[in-house]
Amino acid sequence: MRILSVLLFALVVFPTARAQRIEVTIPAAKGPLHGHLIVIFAKKDKPEPRFQLSENYHSAQGFGVDVPDLAPGQPIVIDAKTFGYPRASLVDLDPGDYYVQAVFSVYAAFHQASSDKTLWLPPDHGEGQHWNLKPGNFYDKPEKIHFDPKSGRAIHLALDQAIAPIAGTDEDPEVIAAEKPTSKWLRYIRFRSPALSKFWGRDIYLGAWVLLPEGFDQHADAHYPLIVYQDHYHPGIGPLPFVTSPPKPKSPGFRREQAGYRFYQDWTSGHFPRVLLLYVQDANPYYDDSYAVDSANVGPYGTAINHELIPAVEKKYRGIGQGWARATFGGSTGGWRAFATQVFYPDMYNGAWVACPDPVDFHAYQNVDLYTDTNAFYRSGPFATIPITGDRLPDGSIIANMRGEYAFEHVLGTHGRSTEQWAIWQAVFSPVGPDGYPAQVIQPLTGEINKKVVAYWNQHYDLTEILKRDWPTLGPKLQGKLHFAVGDGDTYFLNNAVHLLQDQLEKTTAPHSDATFQYGPGMPHCYTGGPPDKTMEQNSADWPQRVVPQMVQHMLKTAPPGADVKSWRY
Repeated sequence: MRILSVLLFALVVFPTARAQRIEVTIPAAKGPLHGHLIVIFAKKDKPEPRFQLSENYHSAQGFGVDVPDLAPGQPIVIDAKTFGYPRASLVDLDPGDYYVQAVFSVYAAFHQASSDKTLWLPPDHGEGQHWNLKPGNFYDKPEKIHFDPKSGRAIHLALDQAIAPIAGTDEDPEVIAAEKPTSKWLRYIRFRSPALSKFWGRDIYLGAWVLLPEGFDQHADAHYPLIVYQDHYHPGIGPLPFVTSPPKPKSPGFRREQAGYRFYQDWTSGHFPRVLLLYVQDANPYYDDSYAVDSANVGPYGTAINHELIPAVEKKYRGIGQGWARATFGGSTGGWRAFATQVFYPDMYNGAWVACPDPVDFHAYQNVDLYTDTNAFYRSGPFATIPITGDRLPDGSIIANMRGEYAFEHVLGTHGRSTEQWAIWQAVFSPVGPDGYPAQVIQPLTGEINKKVVAYWNQHYDLTEILKRDWPTLGPKLQGKLHFAVGDGDTYFLNNAVHLLQDQLEKTTAPHSDATFQYGPGMPHCYTGGPPDKTMEQNSADWPQRVVPQMVQHMLKTAPPGADVKSWRY
């Protein structure tokens, strides 16, 4: 297997054939640039090629190259040696007509307080870490080009456009927060984190949306429980939009807007539990969210959110400010965040409602067993070698494999800078590598697994292992607090890790875990549980209305003597 990996690496990185080269210039640049160039070939022009790269077999063709120090006017060359995905090289591209577009992702210098190394990373500019939407990145308009791998004539692209800033647009949280009448209930704050600012050597801010309960202004003596919703970055509140008027049936996103309108109606009906709902925006140089834990590479986001931001929010908006009166929920990345938050801060929260979480057991790192597999791309028997699956459809059809997913991210950024899924797991879970970037757990071109890095992951972020190791201490603090839901046809095989977690919790004693699990037969990713007589979409459309009353009921049941269980129940 190791010999096969080395041969594949050699074929990918050192092709011997020649191909038509591409030369890219950035006339709009004012000075030297550091960053990463991505060139996309597509068979169709809509949407723009920069939006057609993906990790599955529907992807357009991409090529990526690091650009460490680009002088004004200097061309960037894409040739046969440039790494590509899905096809590895320009040599492999068929002759023909393509819509071609390029994006230059601009990096900035970061200096972590604990290191003397300079890290060149893509800063978030309010877009939630999307290279094809990031303000300040350079690009060109799509151009129809005839490509001939045997041609000696270079293709010239000039990136004469720059993506505009988000400030002042409809995607700006400050603009959203000023909208009426939603501003009666919605508040937005930018919070400077001392811990994160010290870690990164620059001012780092968290965004926070707070949805206030009905009657907040009229009940000045009331103090409220806090519900923390965990998710990726998005400009507004989640998990549903807060829509104060009926949406038009033919409007874009009608069903989601309709669910948001029902949420508004329920929230303001007088019957919905009166709580503070908090959603945190924590995009960072590696991804659109931090996973809400302290990390050697991403920074002390667990500390920043739980010990800095939340106390400030509760003080400003009259939160009760005690562990019995806090709960958290989320799905996918948000599901992992909610579970990890409850595990790492067991006294600070009184329940986690976890849906389709990212891998909670690294025996099932999606479809890879980091402990027993030696390679993340292939498994070998005595005579056969097969690829490891990445993504699937509910009917079991395979749409991506592990090697392709890592190649996709490698086109978008080396050293774990793709700002995509595999890269952020590595950034959050790994120690710092020798070069200052996250230590690689999986070699992106060969799939070789670094067992020393896996050992670090095991001790710090394998949530099943942590519960097994620390159950005598954690078990009593987690009783009644853990609730899981996942589809057994999860697109990314995340159900496998949840089953392993359940198997471990069923073995616990003193106390025996009372965690609850709901599995959706054949259900894909983003299954949130709920009544089995409703569809997955119907249960997702009223998720907060289902879980927040459960949270409050549990809080009242477990509130300590003398706790404030009345001022907020008007």
